[in-house]
Amino acid sequence: MADKIKKFFAKKKAEAKFKLAGPGHRLNESSTAIVGPSKQKPAYVPQRSQPSDATRQAADAALARFQNQSRNPNFNTSLAAIQAQVRRELEAEKKNTSVEPVTQSTPVPTNLEASPHLAVKGVYFRCSLISDEILTKEEWKVKIKEFLFEQLEEERGLTACLIIQSCNYNRNKVKECVDVLVRYLDNIIANPQETKFHKIRCSNPTFRDKVLPVLGATDFLLAAGFQQQVLNHNGTDEEFWVFNEQNIEGLQVLELLRESLKSEDRVELELDRNIQVLSPAQAAQRIDLPQEFYALSPEEVKREQQLRTEAMEKQMQLRTKAMREKEELREIRKYKFALIRIRFPDGVYLQGTFSVYEKFSEVLDFVQDNLEHSGLPFVLSSPTGHKFEESDNDSSLAQLKLVPATILTFQWDSSVADEFARAGNTSYLKPEVMMLMQQL
Repeated sequence: MADKIKKFFAKKKAEAKFKLAGPGHRLNESSTAIVGPSKQKPAYVPQRSQPSDATRQAADAALARFQNQSRNPNFNTSLAAIQAQVRRELEAEKKNTSVEPVTQSTPVPTNLEASPHLAVKGVYFRCSLISDEILTKEEWKVKIKEFLFEQLEEERGLTACLIIQSCNYNRNKVKECVDVLVRYLDNIIANPQETKFHKIRCSNPTFRDKVLPVLGATDFLLAAGFQQQVLNHNGTDEEFWVFNEQNIEGLQVLELLRESLKSEDRVELELDRNIQVLSPAQAAQRIDLPQEFYALSPEEVKREQQLRTEAMEKQMQLRTKAMREKEELREIRKYKFALIRIRFPDGVYLQGTFSVYEKFSEVLDFVQDNLEHSGLPFVLSSPTGHKFEESDNDSSLAQLKLVPATILTFQWDSSVADEFARAGNTSYLKPEVMMLMQQL
C-alpha cells in the first residue's frame, strides 16, 4: 500500500513539473483521478457478418473444450447438480405461468428498509489504492480519511490536496476553498517580496467561512510554508497564518501545489458488480431495491408514491409525446444505480450492479468476462424483444431506459449459434461463476 501511494505521488510531481515547463501535450492522455485498476477494454461489438477465421478458430476451440469436458470422468459433480437443479426449476417455471420475472417496471417499494425481498443487500465499492476490501460508500469514507491522514507525515502537500478533494462532500464548498487557496499562492508567486501577501488573518471572513471549515485546508497551508503566529494588528494581538519561504524548498513548491490542487485529483471508488447467479426460482421472486439505489431518501420515495397515486386521474388525460418523455426522464432521475439481470437459455440469471450513467458496453464486457467461451459474439435483447445494436454501446443505461432494474436475454450470435446447437452445448457461464449459485 505504501508503494502504491509513493508511486502516485512521484507520478503527480512529474506531471506537475511537466505542466510548469510550458505548453504542450501528452502522448498518452489519461485521467489523473486515482482509480482502482479496472480493465479498460474496447467496447464489445456483436458481429453480424460472416465469422472470420479467428472467430471460427475460437468457436472450434470452445466446442472442443466442451466435448472434452463432457467426456471427462472427473467433471465437477457439484456443477452438474446445479445445472440439473436449474433444468428442473426451468421446467417448473414453464408450467407455472403465474410467476412473472422482474422487468424495468418494478414498483418502487413503499418501505425500503423493512422490505424482505431485497435483490441485493446494498451497493458496494472497491478502492485498490487502499486495500482489496469491498465496502459500502460510508465505510469507504471513513477508511479513506484514515488512510490519507496517515500519509500526511510522509507527503503533506499532495496528501492535503487529496484530503480537500476526497474528504469533503460539498463540492461547492470545496471549489470555493480551492479558489481562495489558489489566490493565496498566486499572490505570493507573482509578488514574492510583497509582505502583505504573506499574512492571512484568521478572523478574516473569507478565510473563516471558506477555508477553515474545509478538511485538509490548514494542512495545505502548512505544506505551502505557512505557520500560525500571533501578531499585533491595530493594537490587538490576533492569530495569523504567516508565509516564510524558508519553510519550503523554493517557490517552485508553491507552483507544484497549485497545479496539484487545481487538477482536482481525488481517491475515486470503483463500483463493485456484486455479481450473483440466480436459478429460475430465485429470479422469479418479487424483488425490491435497497435505498442506496435511490437518489431520494426513503421519505421522499414514499412521498413520490403518494403523488403517483394522486396523479392517476392525470394519467387518464391525453398527453403529448414530449410530456410523456419528460415524465419518464423524471422517473429515471430518481435512481443512481441499475440492477441488470441477464437471462441465459438454460434458465440461469447473471446479475450485476451498474451506475445509471455507465455505458451499455460495460454490460457487454460484464457478460463477456463471465462466459465460459469468452471471445465469441453474442446478442442481448430487451424485455420487449429489441436486440441491442453496436450503436447502443455508447449510450448510458439511463438513456436506454434500463433503470432501475431490467432483464436482458442472452443468445449466441447467428455466426456461431448453429455450431453450438449441433454440439449440444448447454453451458454458458464459467464453472467458477456457476458455483456462486450455491452461496445464495
